[in-house]
Amino acid sequence: MPETPLLPKIPVVDCRGSRYPSAVACTALPGQIAELMASARRHYTDVGLRLGDRISRRWLARNSSPYIDEIDAIAHFVRRPGAHVLNASFEWACTTGVAPAEHGGMAMVRVLDWDLDGLGRTLSVIRQNGPSGDWLNLGWPGFAGCITGIAAGRFAAAINQAPLPECRIGAAFRAHGMAIPGLAADWLSDRPATWGTDAPPPAHLLRQVMDEACDYDEALRMLASRRIAAPALFVLAGPGPGQGAVVERTRDRAAVRRADPAVAAANHWTSMPVRGEPRWRDDSHLREQTMLRQIPAIIRDGCPQRLDPPVRTKMTRLIAVMNPGTGSLGLQGFERNGPATAPLMLSGA
Repeated sequence: MPETPLLPKIPVVDCRGSRYPSAVACTALPGQIAELMASARRHYTDVGLRLGDRISRRWLARNSSPYIDEIDAIAHFVRRPGAHVLNASFEWACTTGVAPAEHGGMAMVRVLDWDLDGLGRTLSVIRQNGPSGDWLNLGWPGFAGCITGIAAGRFAAAINQAPLPECRIGAAFRAHGMAIPGLAADWLSDRPATWGTDAPPPAHLLRQVMDEACDYDEALRMLASRRIAAPALFVLAGPGPGQGAVVERTRDRAAVRRADPAVAAANHWTSMPVRGEPRWRDDSHLREQTMLRQIPAIIRDGCPQRLDPPVRTKMTRLIAVMNPGTGSLGLQGFERNGPATAPLMLSGA
């Protein structure tokens, strides 16, 4: 990717060996975490963050997540509302694809969309490690989970938001052309199951996978078998030929779509035999088809700015091209008005 002048560089912070890497990243990047919290206050309001923190802290403490102490440490550092609710948030839309790389193995193109300003400008790469080795967390200081990661020689992985289960009232609203009330009905109907489970959030499971899975096959087993608190779409790419998959997940069921030769996911079900509609964007099928069409050229050229709408939009906050076989990473942050960071290129990450 060509160098873009006058744009800030994406920081790379080494937090390996730390018990609480996302909290350590806050101390290393105080400007980024301050901007993130300020943006969250504008988006959710101070009252919303305080209420959300109380509910999220109670829920995270009850569930089987190993990261509650780390999130508490983040909250202690920022000393303002928002740390707990943002670590329980699951509001993004994404389009992610996996296709063969030029010299064998597979590569991943990952686009993350989120209607929260500042995520592109504050994008960071955090070097972390776990029992199975080092890996890169493509995210933000203060976020304890993982939604995009690469472990050189092992795999790359990402989470896309899955549909909400469709309830009868939601289906009735949609039958009368009322999509927003239908979404609201589905969301309210699904809340008891989400708040009643003791399973971890999907982003916490993915961090465990990045830490613990020794290879692509083990990562695939973990993503397909372990319980999660909310439906999710996991996308996985390995260093070997054909090692690409989309794992469509409800809380306790899985459907796996394997690369043949490529595979992609947006925010709708393809193989999961349950009803559900994408939450925020109605072009999910078109985004998946566009990704499948464009991904070979993106992987070959390593230029994510070539992605066309509707894959890349004003809500796009990061685009990453990851090759777990070579460990190479191309990454750039975006805001509503275009690129927000200079492209970052890492080799042998």
